[in-house]
Amino acid sequence: MAERSQTAPEAGSDMGNDDAIGGNVSKYVVLPTGYCGQPKKGHLIFDACFESGNLGRVDQVSEFEYDLFIRPDTCNPRFRVWFNFTVENVKESQRVIFNIVNFSKTKSLYRDGMAPMVKSTSRPKWQRLPPKNVYYYRCPDHRKNYVMSFAFCFDREEDTYQFAYCYPYTYTRFQHYLDSLQKRNMDYFFREQLGQSVQQRQLDLLTITSPDNLREGAEQKVVFITGRVHPGETPSSFVCQGIIDFLISQHPIARVLREHLVFKIAPMLNPDGVYLGNYRCSLMGFDLNRHWLDPSPWAHPTLHGVKQLIIQMYNDPQKTSLEFYIDIHAHSTMMNGFMYGNIFEDEERFQRQAVFPKLLCQNAEDFSYSSTSFNRDAVKAGTGRRFLGGLLDHTSYCYTLEVSFYSYIIGGTTAAVPYTEEAYMKLGRNVARTFLDYYRLNPMVEKVAIPMPRLRPGAEPEASREMRPAGDSANLAYRRCNAADLINITV
Repeated sequence: MAERSQTAPEAGSDMGNDDAIGGNVSKYVVLPTGYCGQPKKGHLIFDACFESGNLGRVDQVSEFEYDLFIRPDTCNPRFRVWFNFTVENVKESQRVIFNIVNFSKTKSLYRDGMAPMVKSTSRPKWQRLPPKNVYYYRCPDHRKNYVMSFAFCFDREEDTYQFAYCYPYTYTRFQHYLDSLQKRNMDYFFREQLGQSVQQRQLDLLTITSPDNLREGAEQKVVFITGRVHPGETPSSFVCQGIIDFLISQHPIARVLREHLVFKIAPMLNPDGVYLGNYRCSLMGFDLNRHWLDPSPWAHPTLHGVKQLIIQMYNDPQKTSLEFYIDIHAHSTMMNGFMYGNIFEDEERFQRQAVFPKLLCQNAEDFSYSSTSFNRDAVKAGTGRRFLGGLLDHTSYCYTLEVSFYSYIIGGTTAAVPYTEEAYMKLGRNVARTFLDYYRLNPMVEKVAIPMPRLRPGAEPEASREMRPAGDSANLAYRRCNAADLINITV
């Protein structure tokens, strides 16, 4: 890397020392030292003033090298991991080195081959940079912080390039997705606003089940799923979407699950943090997943709303049996998907808690049971898994589902397979179908015909592509786990 200049930032720059990062860069033009006049092609323009954007400062080291600083989470300087920014005004064949210099974590999957994501206006599909162009090391020039450097060559002058830590999934994308589902008028899909964030964004709650399960007096077996309590953990949203897409489909397994279970899903618990481009915190700097014990209705309104609903269901045992709580996250240092569960004094309850992850391991090639662990760490006391695991009775099981930001390793191999958006959603589909195995509903699938989707009374039919089974062979593939698979599992 080039030797860093000791000169002060250019006039007009409000980016002083490493601690003075107050917001995202906005169309920030990097001009060579001593240059006067209008920017020319190759004088890069950086921007992060857009939804879920994050880049707090740019220092030019040389003509070819730039130090980039992540903006800390709003109201909380501790967390600096997520980045998402654009670069424009490039010159064809211009080669650069970007150094992300102020990560708040030392351990990182960048040590194991992970690479940033990139897309451009003419190539809008996200791609990972080649790992050979990415370096992760401790840098003496930055207080011995860990630095991630990557080399890149701009190839199209007219393009704007976007770089991100992982596949972005914004609040607006999420709202458009839910709007599209709502327009289909499915009689087994219900969307309601459970509350609002501090900045008045929606806290959406989805209910997916047969209408018969919602009639007066009906008993409900509830599976409650939450996601994006940590806003920078974008894979959580793709997994959630995979779960939702499968559950609303016309696949026989999905129909059986809707008939027997009530799925309650709050896919985005921290919409402000998602919108702002934070990694872990809300608008006010709170790690919401440490405030389940006593969430404030004004400081943590989304968490407060979800907790109140869960307690309300728990206090109505005649009608509701809250059987599962799964909170979906992404992990920055481990491969695969895996789970965290709780430790109980009751050995039988502890053993029963292991059943679901063991079944999921058989359904999903990217899920690792060997990485799954059960703990009662004091530092995790305020998490949803720990709080609800202590509140709910012995028939309920609470998990954190983690999925790697980077890759998974298929059993019997050592090669890392990088996750794609589709692979994350596939894990979600596998999570959903594992409930069929857990409740031993496999025989019911064979009895299910494929009807046209029902509409709510008075709703006009709308053309839509429904998921169809591919025949008996597909059904057999989905029935990989049945009661016989539980022989070696304590039930």
